[in-house]
Amino acid sequence: MSIQEIFNAVLAFDDATVKTKTQAELDAGNDIQAILNDGLISAMDEVGEKFSSGELFVPEMLMAAQAMKAGLAILKPLLAEGSRQGRGTVVIGTVKGDLHDIGKNLVSMMIEGAGFDVVDLGVDVDSEAFVKAASENKADVIALSALLTTTMPAMQTTVTAVKEAGLAVKTIIGGAPVSQAFADQIGADGYGADAPGAVKLVKKLVA
Repeated sequence: MSIQEIFNAVLAFDDATVKTKTQAELDAGNDIQAILNDGLISAMDEVGEKFSSGELFVPEMLMAAQAMKAGLAILKPLLAEGSRQGRGTVVIGTVKGDLHDIGKNLVSMMIEGAGFDVVDLGVDVDSEAFVKAASENKADVIALSALLTTTMPAMQTTVTAVKEAGLAVKTIIGGAPVSQAFADQIGADGYGADAPGAVKLVKKLVA
């Protein structure tokens, strides 16, 4: 048994092996943070790099993220006891009027896989809900997703609402119709072109 086997199982999209190996490492008394960081998080970093280089595509990223979550589900109750050194908290959701969630779900899983606490508000989320969740969870970043051009104004509404609420939180946007130029236009703190890009952006903003 080794943490490397967990890493390999995530890259092989093998949920069952990730679960059994993660439990085995815990039973052997190995450090939870080492299992999390070296087994699960580092595997998702590798997945992000492989996606960026064209070796993996969205379906494979989703499968790897699901495998990672299988291991994370075992660790979470123990991490919640206070042993986790979380990187920060991210509130994520698809903006008001938009019901698309595949991209949002992938970004959510990748960010969680990078060691952040994620509060996923789902789809069709209004600006007040984003502000409330960010305030209650002391979020570091709010991530806004949209797939419809008609819902892009809801991103601006949310960014404005966050600023008016005076929250010390960064806002980032992503989705097919948006761009860095649009992020600049509405006053968001960043734009992620894809899931690995969003993870890198969050790491940079929270560092």
